[in-house]
Parts: sequence; C-alpha cells; structure tokens
Amino acid sequence: MDEIKAEIDRIKANPVLADHQLLRVYYYDAPPASGILTNPVDSSIVDLTANRNFADNIGLQQRLELQPDFALRSGETSVHGWALGDAALRSIVEKGPRVLEARDFVPNIEQKGVDLRIGLDIARLSLRRLAEIIVVVTGDSDMVPAFKFARREGVRVYLDHMGHAVKRELKAHVDLVL
Repeated sequence: MDEIKAEIDRIKANPVLADHQLLRVYYYDAPPASGILTNPVDSSIVDLTANRNFADNIGLQQRLELQPDFALRSGETSVHGWALGDAALRSIVEKGPRVLEARDFVPNIEQKGVDLRIGLDIARLSLRRLAEIIVVVTGDSDMVPAFKFARREGVRVYLDHMGHAVKRELKAHVDLVL
C-alpha cells in the first residue's frame, strides 16, 4: 500500500501536473485466483487460496477500496487447469525431450476484463469532460485505442511507464511521457 501511495505522490509531484487537482485514482486489478487443482502428473492437490500471496492480494484490494479518492476496478480471474511452465519449456528446448515431472506444470490462470474497464473509464472521463488530463500508468500497448479516443475528445493523455521498456506505439499516442 505504501508503495502505491509513493508512486501516486511521485506522479503528482511532476511539475507539469503542479496546477492540476487529482480527481481520483483508478486502480485496476483482478482478484487472485481461487480453487483447488489436482496436478496432472502426481495428483497432488494445490489450494490456490492457501498461500500468503492470496491473502496479501485480497488485503491490499480491501484496503484500497477504503482509501479516499480511490476507485478499485476489478476484472475477473479464471483458472484453466495446468500449463507447462516456462522453466520446463526452456529445459526441453535446450536439452531435448524428457519425462515431465509434477514441478514442470503451473496453474493456468487468466485475468480478463481489466483492459476493457480501463478503456471504458477513459471514455467516460473524456466524454463527460471530467478531466483535462488523464495520467495512465501502464506499459500495455492495448491501451492505444483508448488513448486515441480520449485525445480525439480533447483530453490530454500522459503516460507513466515506471521506467519499463514499452513499445514505441504506446508513446506515440500520448501527449506526454512522464
């Protein structure tokens, strides 16, 4: 929670935002995956709720919901069985075929609906003229259509990619990279 507040303070301290007031922080996430899975190799049971990350994530989302000027937007999480993990795949590619082990598989978890919610919120803020500037913290180039829409509606879009490498296309469709 402190890290999120520190990032918000860092962004608000940017000189180009000095004359602007924060309307709201929209935080997009999905609840952590839950359920019980049976490993396809050794039939061991994995309870996705029985780990510290699950509890920490739920706790963070619940605390964020209660913060002033904060809006938590939740997507959905779905579990689609098991998938071959990246380390196992690399090992097979580098060293050749081998017998698969239980540890080679990881739960196949998918997050859905987060990008859609971001796009809808950007469209609403733009159409209702609720903001002059929208600062988006992302590295996801799927946001480009939403950025283009906001800009066509006369809203300035600023990007903060937190120092991560992003596609040129993402930078090309914002008014300013912070």
